[in-house]
Amino acid sequence: MRPRGERRIIALADGGFDLLEAKTAVGVIRYAIDPVVAVVDQAHAGKRASDVIGVGDLIPVVASVGDALALHPDANTLLLGTAPRGGVLPASWRAQIVQAMRAGLDVINGLHAFLSDDAELAPVAAAAGVTIWDARRVPDAHRVADTRAHALPATVILTVGSDCNVGKMSTALEVDALLRKRERTSVFVPTGQTGIMIAGWGASIDEVISDFTAGAAEDLVMEAAKVAAAADDFILVEGQGSLVHPGYSGVTLSLIHGSAPDALILCHQATRTQIRRYTLPIPSYADLISIHRALTAPVKPAPVIAISLNTHGMPDADARAAVARATAETGLPATDPIRFGPDALVDAVEAFGRARANSR
Repeated sequence: MRPRGERRIIALADGGFDLLEAKTAVGVIRYAIDPVVAVVDQAHAGKRASDVIGVGDLIPVVASVGDALALHPDANTLLLGTAPRGGVLPASWRAQIVQAMRAGLDVINGLHAFLSDDAELAPVAAAAGVTIWDARRVPDAHRVADTRAHALPATVILTVGSDCNVGKMSTALEVDALLRKRERTSVFVPTGQTGIMIAGWGASIDEVISDFTAGAAEDLVMEAAKVAAAADDFILVEGQGSLVHPGYSGVTLSLIHGSAPDALILCHQATRTQIRRYTLPIPSYADLISIHRALTAPVKPAPVIAISLNTHGMPDADARAAVARATAETGLPATDPIRFGPDALVDAVEAFGRARANSR
């Protein structure tokens, strides 16, 4: 696999290129150091990526890998850019992946289905001399959490959500970036495939055997603590799932117990009222805060200190009203870190860090 900084990426998102389904492609477009030169999606072919997801003004959307290669013959990496439910490889993608590999492109795969184990695709990669990176593959060694991360000098912040796909990774990345811009030592801890692709390290917690997920989260935070080692340093842990999600709550709980956060940032999509793909209502801010307070209290108390909103698609006035409403209902600072900048969140994180240091 070519190293970070040397990749020119075609993102395959055929049949699912939107802000939620293509969160892998969106995250890489927005935050990775390697450029995405084209997106493959027949439904939106002829547009620019920014027309669909709000970012990527110069990135064309084309109908096939062949069309992408015709525009950008210097492309050298194919990214599987969507996160279909269950992480299964869409059958319609196989021919395009084969074409890309035979054209000399390495493949970055964030699905639960590992392409390097695939009876059809692995031999093609070997014959073409290209590499498959299954970003979700985790180390064979596993360990049960043992509370090593509970007393670190650095302040650990975990992003949590009202649902999946509400902006937990983006919030952690935005806060981490602004902390470093303010000349603070901060480390972003990737816990999912997209974060790993962006940062170049980490572990996909949802691929770990359930007994060991908290241990894997703890290991990641301990690794980050080698850099963020002082009392005025910060560790930003990428959240996964949601405590109120009927399918993906387990990984959230493991991250809470394993990463042992000192505080939480609650993330929510302002227009969403139900758990996505379910008919379950999303609890109120007050109830969500209460749930997280009650759950963290027995192991390591971690208050919610700010609200991060995803207001994509809302008119500006409505987005500002949603931010104001979140603050009015909770008494906490709130913002959309993509639309309005993460300053309010970072101010809350720094204030919490100072108070924590002074209380010791």
